[in-house]
Amino acid sequence: MTDVSDVGIWRRNTSDEVESLDFVPEPVPRRPLPSAVPGTPVPRAPAPRTMASIRERLTELRERVLAGDAAGIERQHALGKRTARERLDMLLDEDSFVEIDLYRQHQARGMKISENRPYSDGVVAGSGTIHGRRVFVYSQDFSVFGGSLGAAHASKIHKVMDLAIATGCPIIGLNDSGGARIQEGVMALDAYGGIFRRNVAASGIVPQISVVIGPCAGGAAYSPALTDFTFMVRDTAKMYLTGPDVVEAVSGERVTHEELGGAEVHGSLSGVATFVHDDEESCLEDVRFLVSLLPGNNMDGPPEGEPVGATSDVRPRLAEIVPPEPNKPYDMRAVVAELVDDEEFLEVHENWARNIVCGLARIDGQVVGVVGNQPMAFAGVLDSAAAQKAARFVRFCDAFGIPLVTLVDVPGFLPGSEQEHGGAIRHGAKLLYAYCEATVPRIQVIIRKAYGGAYIVMDSRSIGTDLSLAWPTNEIAVMGAEGAVNVLFRRELAAAADPVALRAELIAEYTEQLMHPRYAAERGLVDDVIDPVETRAAVARGLRMMATKRRTAPARKHGNVPL
Repeated sequence: MTDVSDVGIWRRNTSDEVESLDFVPEPVPRRPLPSAVPGTPVPRAPAPRTMASIRERLTELRERVLAGDAAGIERQHALGKRTARERLDMLLDEDSFVEIDLYRQHQARGMKISENRPYSDGVVAGSGTIHGRRVFVYSQDFSVFGGSLGAAHASKIHKVMDLAIATGCPIIGLNDSGGARIQEGVMALDAYGGIFRRNVAASGIVPQISVVIGPCAGGAAYSPALTDFTFMVRDTAKMYLTGPDVVEAVSGERVTHEELGGAEVHGSLSGVATFVHDDEESCLEDVRFLVSLLPGNNMDGPPEGEPVGATSDVRPRLAEIVPPEPNKPYDMRAVVAELVDDEEFLEVHENWARNIVCGLARIDGQVVGVVGNQPMAFAGVLDSAAAQKAARFVRFCDAFGIPLVTLVDVPGFLPGSEQEHGGAIRHGAKLLYAYCEATVPRIQVIIRKAYGGAYIVMDSRSIGTDLSLAWPTNEIAVMGAEGAVNVLFRRELAAAADPVALRAELIAEYTEQLMHPRYAAERGLVDDVIDPVETRAAVARGLRMMATKRRTAPARKHGNVPL
């Protein structure tokens, strides 16, 4: 309202012979207040802005964002799936999660997306602890835009990946996404590229773990393929580059989502899935167990437990598990169980390339990577898939300072045109390259057969193993005695009056001269021939002996592994 004193006119004043201008106020009638008008309510003045009111509004907003969309959560539960936040609660230590970018919203426009800008933009990101050790995580929220990835969504993932690399902590991604957000066009594709670039930058620096608990389609599938370990949950997890509809349109093949990219497919056929689980609970519990075995980064050593007396531990069952006859099968995992602490062995790729066994365990409190031929599958021969599986595992262990224990019982490489045409030489060279390149402590234990090139590839003395041990049942040779005799004495056997008796005599002679248990040890290719029951103790002593091993390689950009 204007004050009365501000209203008036200027008048000329000539009194006292001095001319001047004087301001003369005029009264102005006041307008009645609204309350003076009958029936008109008096408007309330806005509440004063206080810190308490500001905090209250922030708390209300935060609670609303954390609660999520009730209908979307109900749909997620109806599919038998947990929400993004429920999964993080299961994965991380209680009350350890620190969220970042809670209020992030996409800035895309058009295509029916401008009006819908939910907070968090379909991914929950931040940091927490597992068994008290720091990790960085992101969990995609399928209830928001189907978990699809746009620029804002990806920027949150970029941020936690950058923080993980900078702080030297593992990265864990919980994937439940329909793929790139179509409405954002090329920006979504560019955002995926940023994730892939960071996957490669983090490789060998910090452990990377992918957990697929829903769809992971199109470009989304590449990130799990770039990480160190991939977990999948049966029935709910699906991972493929092109879906069933596209496959049918292009090739005419009709295939279901499960048949195309389900957990069983990737766990047993493609080898993309490192671990396959029946439910989210057991899956995330194994993720926690895996983290307990891994270092935070490549500069830290693996977490060490207390020694448990393994250096003097005698295991009589080891003398019972393995038959002395070279052609009788046994389960290599039973041998591993006797060697490691508490029989705890986290096997990777359990159902893919089953003729070789790989996994993480502890021996006398020290984390080790175990590689062993599996006589229960194809007699333990090496083939393309087995070589790829073991090579990637060996390279991971070497990158993060985890010692390697290799258990050898291999009759050779799988023969056949299918293997040769499929690149068996190239794939076998991957395993050879991985062992030759490894600088961590390496122990080889030859249990029974070690024939031909497969003996060399399985971390032999010639390619740099630090300690080679052998059981008294070891047979190290170019080939088995029977095959060798057939090649060396083909003409003599053909001309013999009794070829069966002659063959038996020559086999015995060949075995005695070239394949007796001390043959390699006498030539320095085996460091000791040990009693099988003392294997755990011998390996534990060897690990302790090489605990401070260091090797500096010549400077180079990188080698050229036969991919």
